[in-house]
Amino acid sequence: MSGAQAPGGMDWPGLIRVGIGPARLGGLGLTPAQFWALTPAELALMLGIAPGTGGAMTRARLAELVARYPDGQAR
Repeated sequence: MSGAQAPGGMDWPGLIRVGIGPARLGGLGLTPAQFWALTPAELALMLGIAPGTGGAMTRARLAELVARYPDGQAR
């Protein structure tokens, strides 16, 4: 997939291109309704991405997420 994306973020333009784009250009040829109805697992299966290849979350990644999205103060 291509296009600008935030580090660790989703390449939404690339996903939409491959999902909705015509098969002759390498897309899946889905309608917008079909594309948005897919679960991430279904889309990964259609794209030939093996489940579980993302790896388990590491302590470092968890610490990064905690720093980025801290819990709010209890009321």
